[in-house]
Amino acid sequence: MTSTVLIADDDPVQRRLLEAMVRRFGYAVETVDGGEAALARLEANDTPIDLLILDLVMPDLDGMGVLGRLRERRLGVPAIVQTTHGSIEAVISAMRAGALDFVVKPVGAERLQVSIKNALRFDALEEEVRRMTRRASGTLTFKDIVTKSEAMERAMRLGERAARSNIPVLLEGESGVGKELMARAIQGVSERKGKPFVTVNCGALPENLVESILFGHEKGAFTGANEKHTGKFVDANGGTLFLDEIGELPLEAQVKLLRALQEGEIDPVGAKRSTKVDIRLISATNQNLIEQVERGRFREDLYYRLHVFPITLPPLRARRDDIGDLARRFAARFAAEEGKRIRGLTSETLALLTRYDWPGNVRQLENAVFRAVVLADDDELTVAEFPQIAAQVEGFDVRMPPLPPPQHASAPVEREIVRVEMRDPNVMPLLDDTGEVRRLEEIEAAAIRFALTFYRGQMSEMARRLGIGRSTLYRKMKELGLHEGEASNEAAA
Repeated sequence: MTSTVLIADDDPVQRRLLEAMVRRFGYAVETVDGGEAALARLEANDTPIDLLILDLVMPDLDGMGVLGRLRERRLGVPAIVQTTHGSIEAVISAMRAGALDFVVKPVGAERLQVSIKNALRFDALEEEVRRMTRRASGTLTFKDIVTKSEAMERAMRLGERAARSNIPVLLEGESGVGKELMARAIQGVSERKGKPFVTVNCGALPENLVESILFGHEKGAFTGANEKHTGKFVDANGGTLFLDEIGELPLEAQVKLLRALQEGEIDPVGAKRSTKVDIRLISATNQNLIEQVERGRFREDLYYRLHVFPITLPPLRARRDDIGDLARRFAARFAAEEGKRIRGLTSETLALLTRYDWPGNVRQLENAVFRAVVLADDDELTVAEFPQIAAQVEGFDVRMPPLPPPQHASAPVEREIVRVEMRDPNVMPLLDDTGEVRRLEEIEAAAIRFALTFYRGQMSEMARRLGIGRSTLYRKMKELGLHEGEASNEAAA
């Protein structure tokens, strides 16, 4: 969905001119005739306003008054102010009051377009920085979750209710929809905000070390236990423990987890006494746990202990209105990290991203934008930076630019024909350097190495996508010399 721009100007002719100009840029536009009307629209629960173009001189409430009210009411909407004379004093006052930029009437199309792109880029980057800061400090809230989707807003309202108590929460949804972000928001508005938030990916835990990692162990409890280890439950004491991919937890560990939830205490491996813990448990799964119970892969008593307050998060394809905002924020963050000056995405690019189904959800969108930022040569992300996405969406095609005409059209020109093979870097070759079919062992090894990088070391997801068991995957990785430590390092990279 395109960004929505609100124009506040008491001059009807100027409003119409600005509205036509901004619409040509590809943005949605709303107009009001005064400062009070602008504030009323910004505080309404309608479609969020992404940018305000504000006239400084209006009869009821002028631009400076609107900027002051925005600051008082903490409405973080970026604003571009218009001034007739362009006096230095007016501009300085407006910038001090919170405006991001100013334009002088009558503004040219190119100047206004650059100003709008810069304001949206700055706002997106500022929001990303604030969100990441609050995430690191354990104070992330539901206001930090980007959404215009009714389904996502329903899930957030449930999360806000759950945060008021210590009730166990089960987050359900496809991989990559943002379950950890929702868990952090629940903690961020609860009494445990700012306390430890410990994440455990149950699908990546080695079966022989699950109990030690979760509940800790004493020194000498088993071979290799050279020192005492507290465990994730103790690390999260007083805060929140987030168990991701809870459906992958081995049955033996499920028994101990159930006791820890019921009694509020854990038994470290090799310890003579139990340890009291005070944690808020939030678990997450991309599986149907009741089916796992019926198959005997998940304990029924633990299921009902966890499934007290379920919240289902919609996939990204069900909240397409959020794709544009998410893409802009990711682009702003990655451009800052990579030292590139990228103002945003073209309207054609936003249309492409919105029409794609995103089977990997928000995580896939984030990775696609990261790749596009690295590839980009211009100050906007175009369809050319998303070739793999464009190839799967009807109506979009990435073509190479045509060859320039010869300098002397009348004279015969000898041309050397060069065959260029365009390859998708993610397509696995079936032939070796000699032109013969590669051995199955080589193809299998290449597939495992690619999955290790693609799924960032998430062993459960790798096993499921490759169609093999986790134990088989661990064995094959060991044969290839890919150990868990290397998987974690590649995931971090």
